[in-house]
Amino acid sequence: MSRSAHPAGPRHADVLAPSASHAVPSQYTGVLNPRVWPSSARRVDGELVLGGLPVSRLAREFGTPAFLLDTEDLRGRARDYAAAFEGADVYYAGKAFLCTAVAGLIAEEGLGIDVCSGGELAIALRARVDPERLAFHGNNKSVAELSTAIESGIGRIVVDSHLEIERLAELAREAGVRQPVLVRITVGVEAHTHEFIATAHEDQKFGFSLTNGEALEAVAAVLTHPSLELRGLHSHIGSQIFDTAGFEVAAHRVIGLLATIRDEFGIELPEVDLGGGLGIAYTEADSPQSPQEIALRLRAIIDSECALAKLTAPRLAVEPGRAIIGPAMVTLYEVGTVKPIALDGDTVRHYISVDGGMSDNIRTALYDAEYTVVLANRDSQEPAQLSRVVGKHCESGDIVVRDCWLPSDVVPGDLLAVAATGAYCYAMASNYNRVPRPPVVAVADGSAGLIVRRERLDEVMATDVGWYPAHEDSPINAGVFG
Repeated sequence: MSRSAHPAGPRHADVLAPSASHAVPSQYTGVLNPRVWPSSARRVDGELVLGGLPVSRLAREFGTPAFLLDTEDLRGRARDYAAAFEGADVYYAGKAFLCTAVAGLIAEEGLGIDVCSGGELAIALRARVDPERLAFHGNNKSVAELSTAIESGIGRIVVDSHLEIERLAELAREAGVRQPVLVRITVGVEAHTHEFIATAHEDQKFGFSLTNGEALEAVAAVLTHPSLELRGLHSHIGSQIFDTAGFEVAAHRVIGLLATIRDEFGIELPEVDLGGGLGIAYTEADSPQSPQEIALRLRAIIDSECALAKLTAPRLAVEPGRAIIGPAMVTLYEVGTVKPIALDGDTVRHYISVDGGMSDNIRTALYDAEYTVVLANRDSQEPAQLSRVVGKHCESGDIVVRDCWLPSDVVPGDLLAVAATGAYCYAMASNYNRVPRPPVVAVADGSAGLIVRRERLDEVMATDVGWYPAHEDSPINAGVFG
């Protein structure tokens, strides 16, 4: 049975909901909700304009599909979080989207970056981000990755297993350094939008369980190694979170563990990273809190819990996740075909096929994620038509926007824009059906430039070494298959 999925991942014990039955709008308007679209998004003579540039011009210059990044919007969101959490550490989520240009921009705005792989670490270092402002996550960091992190002088490594503690301690000892670490704990809280569930979340691959004593054992293990410096605790409760209720429970348990560590080992750890996964507006139904509201609430939670435990409040760190990059990017597609499909009764749905799909946005197929889409290259006075925007891939689940209303006169050659695609779209892109990945185009103040160019077909095939039995050095002649 298919499982329903929250925008951040599967919900527990739900089943896939039927297709949404929205009230039929009298007419398509294509209004740009400022909560959903980048700050520079405008309609000029009916056409979508981003960064001062009409999307038809961007399509001609860079082709479609293409990711369009409003860099001023991105900078503004980074600044908002830096200001709201002044005196704390804010880490940008490299896994959401990372390239050299974005890493450099984020560093310029005063944020750190959390990385989850050797590749993400390499991009951050290539962008000359101060290694002290990097945190390295992951449940299975390789020896090579850990060695590179240590050699680079990375600020924090978040340890995730007893094996990793031992492995990291030995590598740090060999390198002659004392590596700062955080211990990731599983607090038994998972927040999904307005829900948090305090049970049934120990069965996962991340962190040390708080409830069965593993977290305290991990702390004790780190403290036995002179080559490791225990800086604090790390917690993460979920993604696409719209309120701070789950953080309140998590903070209570994290501060409780800090008090236990003080009582057991006689030390007060100076840092707590509450993770993040803060939500964004994918549709007008979503209502994320402002960075200022979130910061005030999280500080109040930490201060009150520390006062009750008679602890000095530790330095706070947060990881806003998609909240910084997500709303700053839009995906631009060209329509290829429009196919009306009769549903029940007199209902007809238009299947609008675009030149991208699940290779550049897998989230709808994976998570049943919802998005906002508009006709981008022109205005329309035609009635709205129940529509489904689908990709070009040979897969029935290749859906970009599952349920939407678009003008009934959408035709091949029209441009569609999908909002809030900055997080986990390009980052999770693939070459399914051997389709090259799209470019990422930075737009601002009437200018545009590539920050990630379009992949070429020869690059997609570059790792295909071929199979030529007539060649002396072919795999079959080498006895690989023989």
